[in-house]
Amino acid sequence: MVFSSLLFIFIFLPATLLLYLLSVRKTPDSVTLPNLVLFAASLVFYAWGGVRYLLLLLLVIAANYFLTLQMNTAERTSVPGKPGRRDFLFFLIVFIDLGNLFYFKYFNFFTENAIALGNALGIGALSRLASPGIVLPIGISFYTFQILSYAADVYTGRVSVQKSFLKLALYVIMFPQLIAGPIVRYSDVNEEISARSISREDVEYGIRRFILGFFKKVVIANLMGGMADVVFDTVGAENCIYAWIGILSYGFQIYYDFSAYSDMAIGIGRMLGFHFNENFDLPFRSESIREFWRRWHISLSSWFRDYVYIPLGGSRKGTLRTYLNLLIVFFLTGFWHGAAWQYIVWGLFHGAFILLERFGLGRILKRMPHFVQHLYTIFVVTLSWAFFRSSDIGAALQFLRGMFAFDLRHYRRYSVLSQFTGLYIAFFFIAAFFSFTRLESLNKYAFWRHPVCVGVRYLMLFAVSVLYLSGLRYNPFIYFQF
Repeated sequence: MVFSSLLFIFIFLPATLLLYLLSVRKTPDSVTLPNLVLFAASLVFYAWGGVRYLLLLLLVIAANYFLTLQMNTAERTSVPGKPGRRDFLFFLIVFIDLGNLFYFKYFNFFTENAIALGNALGIGALSRLASPGIVLPIGISFYTFQILSYAADVYTGRVSVQKSFLKLALYVIMFPQLIAGPIVRYSDVNEEISARSISREDVEYGIRRFILGFFKKVVIANLMGGMADVVFDTVGAENCIYAWIGILSYGFQIYYDFSAYSDMAIGIGRMLGFHFNENFDLPFRSESIREFWRRWHISLSSWFRDYVYIPLGGSRKGTLRTYLNLLIVFFLTGFWHGAAWQYIVWGLFHGAFILLERFGLGRILKRMPHFVQHLYTIFVVTLSWAFFRSSDIGAALQFLRGMFAFDLRHYRRYSVLSQFTGLYIAFFFIAAFFSFTRLESLNKYAFWRHPVCVGVRYLMLFAVSVLYLSGLRYNPFIYFQF
């Protein structure tokens, strides 16, 4: 079940909100019943994609629950360099969580590469391996990092252990952010899991935020995706202008697709009384790749900063160690996104420019006009999408060659021209404009913030989105595959 589906919007979400608000009204001084309602709704939501994956998720939650309780009561060893029981339990939690992620997400990758290596080197034992064809459980990358952050924070003493299984399970399985983030820290919601209130302003804000995300996904992202698909599917046969149009469209698609999911998750969370942190902050306004990663997928980049980069030593152990730590982080960032070499290259591509900026490019950029810094950032990020979108590294390099080949043939290709409608052109410029400007910036005009105008505006966005959605056959979020 996806947020941008008629089933979710007209059946699941209204029914869940109705039952939830009734439970809040019945027990205004307790969150036990509302938590049970939300937990049950989340079970149904996730089970829609497969009951066996729900059982796997519950087993992972149960293992983390019992082990963190044991870890919390275990004392640290007083002998420097000698792990104690508390350390062992934490390492066991990490092994279970990352082992689960490795098996379902990366086992196919390593097996297929072992087979390829065996064929290339003539190693019979490797070439005779069979790919297991393991199916990736939906949302596993997100909920693994989420529950790992909780265990790490308990281990370091940043948060107190949660003694209620229901509350810990609700933190992990809460349906607004379960499938594709944002990656919510336990410290950000632990108080609201135990005590929260819902105001009229919260509900109104949540509805508006959900509608905005809904519109961004089914109209803007899907329109941009239509053009990106036809261009990337005919890689090598398009002229360079089409290649640039395709990759820019994909950049808008992935931004509006993923930020739309975050908008909808934040909106639903607000309607339920939870305040999730923002996950995007106009990343295309960045003036460097370093700034881009402070604005793009904020919950993921901050997760790697706090749980990988800083524990590795951050920038405290010299220049070479800092560069190595950054490369490790961006290698893992790419690998987190997908079990394929092109994602690793995508991550290292960004990491390389981070290192160049730290090495001296950043100081040069700061002496440039702001629009030059913006163009540099957009240019680098746009080039990186070739690896993110292509089926493999070879296809990505072929696409990049096409972008700079100055080949103007094949300009009559029907598959591209069929997407080049007035509607696409209009929303291309709308997508470009609002990737640099927030909708709230228009509030300086009195008529724009008038309650009647606000109501009509969001009602129109919702109506257009529903009409557009009804004509779609395939409407997944991009980050569902990760």
